Amino acid sequence: MKAFARLILFTLLFISFLSAVRAQNINPELLSKQWKARWIFLPNEPDKTYGVYHFRKTFELAAKPAKFVIHVSADNRYKLYVNGTLVSLGPARGDTYYWNYETVDIAPYLTGGKNTIAALVWNDGEDRPEAQISLYTAFILQGDTPAEEIVNSNKSWLCIRDNAFSPLNVKLGYPAYYVAGPGEMVDMHKRVKNWQAADTDDGEWLHAQELDNGNPKGIPNAFGWMLVPSSIPQMELTTQRINKLRYAKGTTAPSGFPARAESLNIPANTTATLLLDQGFLTNAYLNLNMSGGNNAGISLTYCESPMAYTPNKWQIVKPNRNNVDGYRFTGRKDSLIADGSPDQEFTSMAFRTYRYILVNITTHEQPLTIKDIYGTFTGFPFKRQAKLVSSDPQMQQMLDIGWRTARLCAGETYYDCPYYEQLQYIGDGRIQAMVSYYNAGDDRLARNAINQMDHSRVAEGVTLSRHPSYSPQIISTFSLWYIGMLHDYWMYRNDANFVKSKLEGARQVLAFFNRYQRPDGSLKNVPYWNFVDWIRTGGWDFGQPPKDKDGNSAILDMQLLWAYHQAAEMESKMGMPAFAATYTARSVQLEKTIRQKYWDARKGLYADNADKSTCSQHANALAILSGAAQKQQLSNIARKLQTDTTLVPATIYFKYYVHQAMIKAGLGNNYLNWLDIWHNNIKMGLTTWAEISDLEHDRSDCHAWGASPNIEFFRTILGVDSYAPGFSKIKIEPHLGKLQNAGGEVPHPNGLVKVNYQKTGNKWLIAIQLPVRTDGVFLWKGKSYYLKAGENTFSL
Repeated sequence: MKAFARLILFTLLFISFLSAVRAQNINPELLSKQWKARWIFLPNEPDKTYGVYHFRKTFELAAKPAKFVIHVSADNRYKLYVNGTLVSLGPARGDTYYWNYETVDIAPYLTGGKNTIAALVWNDGEDRPEAQISLYTAFILQGDTPAEEIVNSNKSWLCIRDNAFSPLNVKLGYPAYYVAGPGEMVDMHKRVKNWQAADTDDGEWLHAQELDNGNPKGIPNAFGWMLVPSSIPQMELTTQRINKLRYAKGTTAPSGFPARAESLNIPANTTATLLLDQGFLTNAYLNLNMSGGNNAGISLTYCESPMAYTPNKWQIVKPNRNNVDGYRFTGRKDSLIADGSPDQEFTSMAFRTYRYILVNITTHEQPLTIKDIYGTFTGFPFKRQAKLVSSDPQMQQMLDIGWRTARLCAGETYYDCPYYEQLQYIGDGRIQAMVSYYNAGDDRLARNAINQMDHSRVAEGVTLSRHPSYSPQIISTFSLWYIGMLHDYWMYRNDANFVKSKLEGARQVLAFFNRYQRPDGSLKNVPYWNFVDWIRTGGWDFGQPPKDKDGNSAILDMQLLWAYHQAAEMESKMGMPAFAATYTARSVQLEKTIRQKYWDARKGLYADNADKSTCSQHANALAILSGAAQKQQLSNIARKLQTDTTLVPATIYFKYYVHQAMIKAGLGNNYLNWLDIWHNNIKMGLTTWAEISDLEHDRSDCHAWGASPNIEFFRTILGVDSYAPGFSKIKIEPHLGKLQNAGGEVPHPNGLVKVNYQKTGNKWLIAIQLPVRTDGVFLWKGKSYYLKAGENTFSL
């Protein structure tokens, strides 16, 4: 039986893998045989420390080809140019067991005659981002077929180190967990000029040293980088002008600078400061074009917001993000030394996150001209499909801010935040994936995240809290959210085979937790970090809920109960009935224990532990969502979640679950009354949602775990929800509250769901359009109505 199950699982994985290969047009031999291309590097160079390198290959073609496919990767990172045009950036972040390569058809950039492929490759060494896993510096490029193998990386390639670059450590000036990589110190005198051009003088370049052949994952004797085709597309790159100059000191800027490409002249022997304001937070490669200014120093400091130090100077507070006068600007920095030539160009190797850029310039004997400064926005190429129309104008503003937040927290992986960490955490990722489904109808990055989290599982069965990550970290509770994320995917995306291939990992997670269950089902002494929410009151310890002297935690027990229910559903539909039965039996026992241990009849609430010393929104929300709360308790608990100020309150992150609980208990028409945190973000000038609810905090101004209105405006207010796995049936149950009209569109695997609600007198005119091959149910004031594919209208 087990052998048969493994065979089925392998078959599902192989079919999924072949589908991805066909979509990318990869020669199947490159997936099963050692590549002819070699990993290459510079002779006699240290291979694990910081360094910036150029590789190039010049070759002849008889005529411009119709198709010319290559596969490319590097460690740590690369930018690939064909005849001077940027064609690929990567590799998409992964780990050495799944080392990504990008597939590119470079035919549009080739010509008959002489052609040049050139790569910028860099290794941040010990300063690398935490999300960057690495072996040592290397580059590889493989032609797809024998006709394209003329460009295979080997000793015929030329290479050189660019000594202009050195790492610039990030000094925030206040204590914060920053692991997103260094800045750049660039001496333009030492730059390797025109290295992408076909006519570059490469007489001093060296022939590359061959290291090892490319090894596709799974072939015999494969080690090192186990190559797999990247499952995600190339990142978006869009020119983005910087909107305004907030102030200039020591110089005078033209009126259109920097929103237009107007030259700014800095005289000789001058110190000048410019504060540039994008107007909103962004992720972008900073581009600076300048001339002259030999030996001038230019520093570029990228800031999320203005800051003010508290009296002890080790803590900061953030004012309204629109206010700049009298405040400090500190953060990641790039520094340049100009070489005096007429066409100096700088583009940051990695993207920068900023709303403000503080530019400090010191010139010497020669004046400096800033010819242009602008950004190139980058991020996962999501396309927004969801639309909302309502009589409340601030709803659209919230959606726009939430969408920007989600986009800035999505690149080659989901990010918890783009500025400080750029790490893909499961707790964040579950919410981010739902935002992706509801706003873009795009599951590619979510699939990638689920794959990577599944790959991260350690021998004990628990997943890492974040992956890819150079330093392993385990938040045990996040493994339970992984099961929730997988269940969400099952319900909202039509991809049952993918979910089925992940059930073995979910079983291992639950087996890990089962080892810490007592005979009554409750958890005791679950190891690692039991993070739930960034709470600093009520006995919470660094985000961990309080436990009693016996180690009881209602929140952990309830989260496990919810995971058992979700796993049992998936197992019963597509997995193994024995597991479904086991999980159901465990959940029955655990549900009984939770009610006995944590229900406080005097307060009419679930306590955080068996001592019943504290109660939180978290425990009572999870009591509803996990099924621990009895049906007759739901309404009273939900009202207390809404009004009881003695409950330990959830932050912007966990409000996602609190709001779901209140909606499940029947209070969905009040949803628009629960958004004070989001309104306060807007009042404080934020253009993305902050990590925590204290808006004067010294942490991230951009955390997509706070973008839950971009889910609930569509799922709750417009009422569009999945009613069966794969979104195969649709439930429409609007919660319009005081809105007199509302409508919109929500992406669905089969098309768009369109709804419109208009109140005329005492009647509601309702129009619902479902995609082809999809039916559903409309719920309105306790009654249900069948919905067919296509148009449905009601007057109620």
